[in-house]
Amino acid sequence: MKHMTHSTVLITGAASGIGRAAAFQFARQGWRCVLVDRDAAGLDSLCQELPPPAQVNHLVCVTDLTRDSDIQALAVDAPPLDALVNNAGISDRLNLPLVDQTWADLDRLLTLNLHAPAALVRALAPRLDRGARIVNVASGAGLRAIPWRGAYSPSKAGLIAQSQALAQARPDWCVTVLSPGFVRTELVAGLIAAARLKPEGVLAKIPMGRMAEPEEMAAALCFLASPAAAPLSGQVLTVDGGSSVYGGSQPLPASELPSLPISAPLALAIEGSESAPWLHESSQSPSAYRACLEVGLCQVAPGQRLHAAHALASRFASRHGQQASLTLLLPRPAAVDWSEAGEAAAVRMLVATLACEWGAKGLRINALELGEGMSPQRLSPLIHFIAGAGAQYLTGQTLSMAAESGRAAA
Repeated sequence: MKHMTHSTVLITGAASGIGRAAAFQFARQGWRCVLVDRDAAGLDSLCQELPPPAQVNHLVCVTDLTRDSDIQALAVDAPPLDALVNNAGISDRLNLPLVDQTWADLDRLLTLNLHAPAALVRALAPRLDRGARIVNVASGAGLRAIPWRGAYSPSKAGLIAQSQALAQARPDWCVTVLSPGFVRTELVAGLIAAARLKPEGVLAKIPMGRMAEPEEMAAALCFLASPAAAPLSGQVLTVDGGSSVYGGSQPLPASELPSLPISAPLALAIEGSESAPWLHESSQSPSAYRACLEVGLCQVAPGQRLHAAHALASRFASRHGQQASLTLLLPRPAAVDWSEAGEAAAVRMLVATLACEWGAKGLRINALELGEGMSPQRLSPLIHFIAGAGAQYLTGQTLSMAAESGRAAA
């Protein structure tokens, strides 16, 4: 269907914050960007600064996504798309209890955050080929309630559920959700300036001990918009420094370590298996980001995996003092006797607890539960992203991969 050799992505909310950073990241990787925002001046400035793709130009579409007529006009003019990034959103500005807000107060936020992504998918469906990637940007507010932010948490919780339902309805697409934590965007800066957000209180709830930079979310968006993200369809990728897995019993220390460049090469060690099937890159540079992939847990018998996971984590911590990542491969939990059913959940919580204890040192831990038929070659790009410097704000997460036989080819 396509006659163009480049990939094309449509990004909403592109004029500022995460959307702007994502546009630069996509453009640097050679994507053609369709830039959508209602801020005409911001889009014009962005488009002038972006490196152009070969032989074609980026497209600018000034669009109010709360108006259905604007969405329909956007769909008429859009080129064929490899990826759609629904990033546009707003936060509540009234700082009032929900019951003191009228439906008119809530309606614009819900329209943009929850209804516009669905309207865009419907309108752009003819432009989205088989294997297209749809990435919806939610928030940690969609995973847990944040009071005095109006309908913000309900809107993001709804977007997560909507995305997962779309992934089930359209297995020929890859539909994922990015759930950012606190990111140093203009929106967060405004909340801090208005004294609605206290940085010291925020950092005390983030295991990594710092806020994320927009470029870290952009790196995640670029990965999720790539064909390599296919095993994640229907998943929420929570890139929040571990705040979503932290229990909050005591304040956490702020990190004194700067994050490493997201472009830092990866030095990946494979433990528990021959490295060849998993390894497609590993740098020997002294400036490389250090990471370990533990494969051996898949061979450990049920009932012994919690003990084995603890031993592997202890070995990793003894070898790495700071700024490194550990990724565990786990078998998908199988039907077992009820008395053994808690082990998989215990391993997940072990991963979360270690992430909270390690974060301020820049040490990360994540796990992947493998579906049947998921080959090392298929998973290798995903593992290299999760283990690498581009995912330095991703920690404490256990992602469950769909069985390969259940996924449409991307």
